[in-house]
Amino acid sequence: MEFGGLTPTIIGTSLLQIGIAVAVLVGGIALLETLLLGVTKVARVRNRLYIALLVPAIAGLLLLIVYPVLYEFRLAFSDMSLRTFRNPTFGFAQFAANMRRLFTMPVLKQVYFFPLLGRTIFWTVSQVSIHVSLGMLLALLLNTNIRLKWLYKAILILPWALPDVISGLAWRSEFHFEFGFPNLVLQAIGLEPIQWKANPIWNWVAINITNIWLGIPFMMVICLGGLQSINREYYEAARIDGAGVLRQFRSITLPLMKPILTPAVILGIIWTFNNFNVPFFINEFELESSDILVTALFRAAFQYNNYGFAAAFALVIFAILLAISLLYLKATGGLKEMRE
Repeated sequence: MEFGGLTPTIIGTSLLQIGIAVAVLVGGIALLETLLLGVTKVARVRNRLYIALLVPAIAGLLLLIVYPVLYEFRLAFSDMSLRTFRNPTFGFAQFAANMRRLFTMPVLKQVYFFPLLGRTIFWTVSQVSIHVSLGMLLALLLNTNIRLKWLYKAILILPWALPDVISGLAWRSEFHFEFGFPNLVLQAIGLEPIQWKANPIWNWVAINITNIWLGIPFMMVICLGGLQSINREYYEAARIDGAGVLRQFRSITLPLMKPILTPAVILGIIWTFNNFNVPFFINEFELESSDILVTALFRAAFQYNNYGFAAAFALVIFAILLAISLLYLKATGGLKEMRE
């Protein structure tokens, strides 16, 4: 009997290999802890128990983060692909070739890097702006004494509580040409259904709608927490001085929310810039006009199997994100506000 093309023998062998790998990892961590305790005891290091308790976390970081990053950096200096997988060539010449290909040749079949970068920046700026604006608006409404506030909070936070993959697949089914809810509504009012998946413009609109629905709850929760931490006496004093709602928002709310919004916006920029799930799942027909940098990186690595090129591509994305974050911090002075 076979299970999805796999025989019980193959499945059993795979499970055995996984079990051995886990056992070796756990045993290695335990041995490392024992050695560390012995060394700290001989050296009479204070708080050696605390150091030993940190070993599993440090080992996990080294295995799951540090090593893959270093390997990816090394891979960027190679011509590794599916054809050269066993005998890749490493060196600065290969890194230069990867960079030259990235900036002068199509990243996928037709789309080039700089149009892709412009689309990604537009996607990030528009999405984060909408998330912050609507999230702040909803937080201001929920910060008032309205009835059934707990129910509104539960409903509005639901998109954030669902896994992105589940939400992406659910929205993809809603954009079905025949059975999707938006097209059923359009047909009910006498309009033609929209090709949400096949038309490049409408596919891009569908991706943006989905990500707006997913991103607003996070900013709403952050803004609501910040608003609830502001002393109400400031607003009472402003009302006595004759300040209106807009003046209170501009002179009290925004300055006091700045230390809270700065890290939230930076996280929003990073998450949106690297948002893979929504553009990938909604773009079911793999239209290059709907790709952003991270989805193009995925296709270059795992559909076109250009591993060295994709590694260099990933380094460029990291450099762009780092530059954007530093420029935003410098422009807003967010870290200075947080330190004060």
